[in-house]
Amino acid sequence: MLKLKNVSKYYYQDGVIAAGITKINLELFLGEFVVITGESGSGKSTLLNVLSGLDTYEEGEMYINGEETSHYTEKEYLEYRQKYVSNIFQNFNLVNSYTVYQNIELAMLMNGSKKKDIKDKVNDLIKKVNLTKYKKTKVSKLSGGQKQRVAIARALAYDTPIIVCDEPTGSLDSKSSKSILELLANISKDKLVIVVTHNQNEIMEYATRLIRMHDGKILENRVIQKINLDASLQEKSAQKISMLAKLKLGIRNTFNLPVKFMLMFFIFCFIILTLVSNYGGIEDSENTESLYGINQYFYNTTDKRIILKKKDNSSFNEEDISKIENISLIDYIVQNDVLNDQYFYLNNKNIYLDGTLYLKKIDRVDIGNLPKNNNEIVLISNKDNYYINDIKDELLNKEFSLDSYDLNVKIVGILYLDDLDFYVTNFYFNDNLINQIMPYVNREYTNLDIKIDNKPIDYADILVSNKLLDGEIYISENYNAYCSNYDCHNKEIEINSHNIYKQNKVIFTNINTLNKKNYNNYLNGDYEDNNSYFIVNENDYNKIYSNQDNYQISVFIKEYKDLNEVAKTLNNMGYNTLKLKDTKINDLNQIMQILKIFKLIITIILLITVFFISYFVIKLIYKSRNNYYVTLRSLGCNKNDCIKILRNELLTFVNVAYLVFIFLVILINNNLLKFTYLETMIKYLTYKEYLLIYLILIILSILIANRYGKKVFKNSIMKNYGERI
Repeated sequence: MLKLKNVSKYYYQDGVIAAGITKINLELFLGEFVVITGESGSGKSTLLNVLSGLDTYEEGEMYINGEETSHYTEKEYLEYRQKYVSNIFQNFNLVNSYTVYQNIELAMLMNGSKKKDIKDKVNDLIKKVNLTKYKKTKVSKLSGGQKQRVAIARALAYDTPIIVCDEPTGSLDSKSSKSILELLANISKDKLVIVVTHNQNEIMEYATRLIRMHDGKILENRVIQKINLDASLQEKSAQKISMLAKLKLGIRNTFNLPVKFMLMFFIFCFIILTLVSNYGGIEDSENTESLYGINQYFYNTTDKRIILKKKDNSSFNEEDISKIENISLIDYIVQNDVLNDQYFYLNNKNIYLDGTLYLKKIDRVDIGNLPKNNNEIVLISNKDNYYINDIKDELLNKEFSLDSYDLNVKIVGILYLDDLDFYVTNFYFNDNLINQIMPYVNREYTNLDIKIDNKPIDYADILVSNKLLDGEIYISENYNAYCSNYDCHNKEIEINSHNIYKQNKVIFTNINTLNKKNYNNYLNGDYEDNNSYFIVNENDYNKIYSNQDNYQISVFIKEYKDLNEVAKTLNNMGYNTLKLKDTKINDLNQIMQILKIFKLIITIILLITVFFISYFVIKLIYKSRNNYYVTLRSLGCNKNDCIKILRNELLTFVNVAYLVFIFLVILINNNLLKFTYLETMIKYLTYKEYLLIYLILIILSILIANRYGKKVFKNSIMKNYGERI
């Protein structure tokens, strides 16, 4: 027996509460053909979803064979549906890419039925719903009435004592409707069949009971035909879906949609080529760079550069700089030495530029003008830099975002220098702009020790908003936990910044809380409950991160031949010197060790990037498959099994793409195919690398399957059905 006692269901949206059903009392028995009717919005579908376990309820109690269900978790509702309920949806919710046989077989596979039992039963059910000649036809090619018959056969294959139907004839013609209703009436002789319909006239001759609803309540509960009622609902016995069945479904899903197969095949081919290109490219770079020597710490490794520190580790003062400038062989001095080895990225959506700073003063440009305002810069390159020459008209007087610095700059001039390599790009910033970015540059080399109310915290991301006053700070809500009464307004925040050169302390007493209401007043983007932000204005940010003193500078000599003489002179003046040419590693074994570390870091970054790109693209492709996995849920498939089916599907794509790749490699290695790029990349691969690439593909597939599978189960079945494409 299925019993409802004072059951209510409410919906919450945008702060508004609406009742789906209210104080429903109802008892249903095996052998009944129950018709629930009412106008749109009367609550009949909500009642059906509660009865079938597709939706929860907030008040009252639902009993199944006397057992209370109000405490059920999602897992217990899943078991409830497995044991008792089969659904026949208005829109059928069949797998359109499956045949009639495969759709019915799917329910039995979810039941854990053995292969030897499936074939005969599926064929019997197909015969029972009069679809024998459509057995191997894809469901997408069937009429509405035929699809509904498949849905009924699938429900019978699931073999539960309760069958619920939501508008089973809503989209059918009168002839098909009559046929479907006769079939359902015949089924109800040994099952409980519950049908929701807005048209009671066509169904009344089959009904044993009529329930009429209005405004979420039962207005009428009338017995139409008296039958011998069976109070007991026998739960079906079902096994878990077998590993072989999950493998079978995964492989089937790989090939059943040609367009999807081609898209997924190209995605995994892209991943393989990316991994091969990464490894082959790094190996090729190692091979080239081993001829010249490399340095892993400095971007600017010109042989004319000497790095200086004072022997007593004190900072450079104006007198020191003046003495060094008097050395005639020196071309120029860079006091903010860290800028020599800082890489900058500019983009304006259409154009992307990267390079280092040119820190020598310039007094001319070849195209455009010298900077006049703080945000104006000059682009410096070789005349043979064809990329810059081709787009120079698109560069001048255009604003670019200076990535990582939350600044916009405008290129107002271009300077050509013959001693630059043709592929190198430099940027020239004026002193004001350099002073503006220095705190952000120093941030990379500075550690923070932070205390709130004298209690140390692990981490805070310090952001800038010029809407704040000097000495004012906003902290994320979660940091209030460090203060008594969860209130930090009258407390003190101490920020100690330190690096190998300096230590500084900044104290804030004007403390406010950053929350969802005021977040967009100071920052852009979406508020997150678990954020870890401190917001200060630019002046206070500079106090935290700026280096007032220079403990390390670089000098650049005019001629390379004078390098040793200048270095000797500087040593005699009391400075420790490091000639950049001496930092280049020329020993092949050392180069290989360093490049292997570098390769590992790049590979990890690449893998993370490829994972998220692949996941995003695969998620878009599989969004159209949401209905499939939600259908599996309605058939009793749990989250782990759905993930395993998807995992098997993705692993099949991996194997197909990888085998095609190996086939191409064999053709190239045997000179049967000419593919210069791939030939260059694979010449560095050994059997170990081939195996590693394959393992990476498998791991990526598993991670993507797990991530996507969890997303499918994030919402309820009914919500996912509403979001399907």
